[in-house]
Amino acid sequence: MELRKFRKMLEEKLKRDDRSITYNHKESTLRITDININKGVTLSLKPLLAKWEREEYDSIEEVVRYIEVGLDSMSERPSLNGNEDKIFPVIRSTSFPEETKDGLALLFEEHTAETRVYYAVDLGEAYTLIDEKMASDSGLTAKRIQEISRFNLRSLPQPVKEDIVAGNTFYFLRAKDGYDASRVLDPSLLAKMAKKVTGQLAVAIPHQDVLIMADIQNDSGYDVLAQIALQFFGEGRVPVTALPFMYENGELEPTFILAHKKPQQP
Repeated sequence: MELRKFRKMLEEKLKRDDRSITYNHKESTLRITDININKGVTLSLKPLLAKWEREEYDSIEEVVRYIEVGLDSMSERPSLNGNEDKIFPVIRSTSFPEETKDGLALLFEEHTAETRVYYAVDLGEAYTLIDEKMASDSGLTAKRIQEISRFNLRSLPQPVKEDIVAGNTFYFLRAKDGYDASRVLDPSLLAKMAKKVTGQLAVAIPHQDVLIMADIQNDSGYDVLAQIALQFFGEGRVPVTALPFMYENGELEPTFILAHKKPQQP
């Protein structure tokens, strides 16, 4: 589908008297703003269209529902009290903003040279990032929120699909719950994978909706991983990093891999 047609479909479905919709042709983004609260969401249309063409959405109505949930969450400021079991960590790049558009400092911790860990309270079909004021109002310290989020993370399922390319095994974790990449913060998962692999364990966090782990057996494996990470990074709704990581002694180390040839598909 042409980008222009896709944009027109979304604009027609999202049009309301209390909203303004503007299109940035240079960036291929659509901004939908609730004029009552002067807040909104900005959609990157190219990756959204790519997901639509891969049939990750059943219909245009499902795309619109995802956007509507995001808009509705703008007017909500949930309390953490009573919602402790809905607090989860989320992975973001180090270039991600450190405060909300209202100037409130977001709660986060450093993770690797490429990534940070922010915290979110789950609202069902969307989540809101936790800022310092929200934490303070709920009487929860940053350390306590970190502990709660890690505990909740360990309760999530870990569905993994395998693919073998050029003698290397790749594991894709995609639960489609918004916390796929967050599983990298579960040390028991990485420890389990470290025992399972017979070569070098590598990890990629290209965007928030996937965690890729690989059993690298040869040089071709590094090339394949670099290609996969870059492709997923370009397609992600919330990109994190295209750089893969090597996992050694319980630590993730970002590694630049220069892919010198296109990997053959099995």
